[in-house]
Amino acid sequence: MDPVRNPFAPGAGSQPPELAGREGIISAADTALQRVLLGRPAQSQMLLGLRGVGKTVLLNKIEQIAERHGYLTSFIEAPEDRKLVDLLYPKIHQVLRKLSLIEAAKTATYNALRALRSFAGTFKIKMGDFEVSVDPEPGTADSGDLEYDITELFLKVGEAAKAASRGWTLLIDEVQYLSSEELGALIVAIHRINQKALPVLLFGAGLPAIAALSGDAKSYAERLFIFPKVDALASEDAANAIRQPIEEEGETIDADLLDAIVTSTSGYPYFLQEWGYQVWNVAVQSPIEINCIQAAEAEALRRLDDGFFKVRIDRLTPKEREYVIAMARLGSGPYRSSDVAEMLGEKLTTLGPRRAQIIAKGMIYSPAHGDIAFTVPLFHEYLKRHWIR
Repeated sequence: MDPVRNPFAPGAGSQPPELAGREGIISAADTALQRVLLGRPAQSQMLLGLRGVGKTVLLNKIEQIAERHGYLTSFIEAPEDRKLVDLLYPKIHQVLRKLSLIEAAKTATYNALRALRSFAGTFKIKMGDFEVSVDPEPGTADSGDLEYDITELFLKVGEAAKAASRGWTLLIDEVQYLSSEELGALIVAIHRINQKALPVLLFGAGLPAIAALSGDAKSYAERLFIFPKVDALASEDAANAIRQPIEEEGETIDADLLDAIVTSTSGYPYFLQEWGYQVWNVAVQSPIEINCIQAAEAEALRRLDDGFFKVRIDRLTPKEREYVIAMARLGSGPYRSSDVAEMLGEKLTTLGPRRAQIIAKGMIYSPAHGDIAFTVPLFHEYLKRHWIR
């Protein structure tokens, strides 16, 4: 089959040709965005899921919807080594620059820019090309208390957006890398925004532990946000994610091959894109038949092992690698921490710091007290293929 016409997109955050099984999340986001512009209350969202389930894809889709409704949007990815204030500053500056061009919002935008300048000075943000050419406003967003100052700054941005009859949508990927102080400050800010009925919404995405972290940061987070679970697709949706793009190209695929792909990928979106990509390239002609599966699966696994899985195992120290290999020896998980300790022949308390480091690197998480699991689907199978003899 012509590789140029291949409809599948196996890349990090790449928009797949068919967003099967995510209609509820997209519809809820669309409704919330429209309600907020009308001054009606709506909940922000935190998308929760493992690696490769399409959280970033959904954030990108929500951003598109927000822009279609007239929102200004700011998309940031929270890395492990940068502060939230440094990420927010240039994004907010860009939003205010755009709002400043709207006559009805000039005064409110000027006030927001002064608050942003105060904020930048207080938190010693390097402004670079985004330097604000206004004087700071003393007593606004300059207390040095992150929770208080982000709230004041967001209120000023919300007021400017409202004056312009626009909205602002902040989208944050990899929320789990925010500190508890940063996450708590965002929650407080959105809470206050809701009380003032300002047109601002936050959409975040991160690993499953984010719901608990949000609750720990502020007890009312569960009322402020909804926490959609982004998981593997149901069999029918997984099959549609493969079949529909192929049919839109005027080709067909055998039902037996569809079933085999769904089984091999366990319905995980990233893997579905990889398998779909490979069966298309391996097939000689349409209909794409089951005899393609062996060669396609071998190439899909090779690419995953060399990329998706390898970059994650390479981040671990030898001792951390020893820990996750012990997990894989126990099966598919979730795992009891005590069982891993027993497998390694070490005390549970001794392994605590190592376990915490692996969690901090985003490789494992705790789905329940005393349990751990991989954040990467089918990672235990990768470890069995290459690290367990």
